[in-house]
Amino acid sequence: MRNVDPDEEAGFPVNRDEEEEKNKKEEEDKGCCDIFHFHVSRWMLPEDLRETYLERANCLPPPIFIILISLGELAVFIYYAVWKPQKQWITLDQGIWDSPLTYKPGQRQEAWRFISYMFAHAGIQHIVGNLVLQLVLGIPLELVHKGFEVAMVYLGGVLAGSLASSIFDPYSALVGASGGVYALIGGYFMNAVVNFKEMLPLLGIFRILVIVLIVGTDVGFALYRRFLSDEAGLKVSFVAHIGGGIAGMTIGYVFFSNYNQKLLKDPRFWFCIVGYIVFLLFAVFFNVFLSPAPR
Repeated sequence: MRNVDPDEEAGFPVNRDEEEEKNKKEEEDKGCCDIFHFHVSRWMLPEDLRETYLERANCLPPPIFIILISLGELAVFIYYAVWKPQKQWITLDQGIWDSPLTYKPGQRQEAWRFISYMFAHAGIQHIVGNLVLQLVLGIPLELVHKGFEVAMVYLGGVLAGSLASSIFDPYSALVGASGGVYALIGGYFMNAVVNFKEMLPLLGIFRILVIVLIVGTDVGFALYRRFLSDEAGLKVSFVAHIGGGIAGMTIGYVFFSNYNQKLLKDPRFWFCIVGYIVFLLFAVFFNVFLSPAPR
């Protein structure tokens, strides 16, 4: 017995071909912005939050924080590579080490260096890697979570990276934005792991594998530069990568997993904030009274 459509039973003509064509046309009429936001939602959010994001999605405000930070880092690199005397672009020479931006153990009383080191980079491969990672990951994150959350995670990772380095690798200098980049990666990675079941299995596995591959390669290169490279000059610490990553996997995870929720009502937020403040106070105490590095 044939199933009768209610519209047909009521005497209304139904043309299923026209209905399918209409749906297809609606999909085709989606602009580039809608398609971009659709893919952003698939990469950044679990399935139950994607529809809410797509209903509100727009580019206002634009991802201004991560773009401005990237432009600032690029401008500083060009300044030291072009206007300051250097032997080569691949590994910048004395100019970058003498910069007031670079974190150096003997000048840690100049407190701004614990943040400003993110603008100085040790070579073209260093800045290109950081810029690509933070733009590819930071722009979609800022579209979803807006600039304040991304800025707090990024800068929290930068500060955590320099403080961790001052404790666990106290004689090494710091340049580069890896602390902030790893904070974004850490927050995104934890979100991908925790919400793994709510995402397409292949997509979830692919994301995690890509993150592990990128982090493994970058940390391996940082370890080589720290312990095996014969390049002259100050040794660059690798601990900022780890410190930034841990900051991202705690504070970053809380920020990035609270889409469309009140952050201040989440006990995980306060737990992470208190933990970060305790670490900050201990690091300050260590650098003032206990650090073996000269001042």
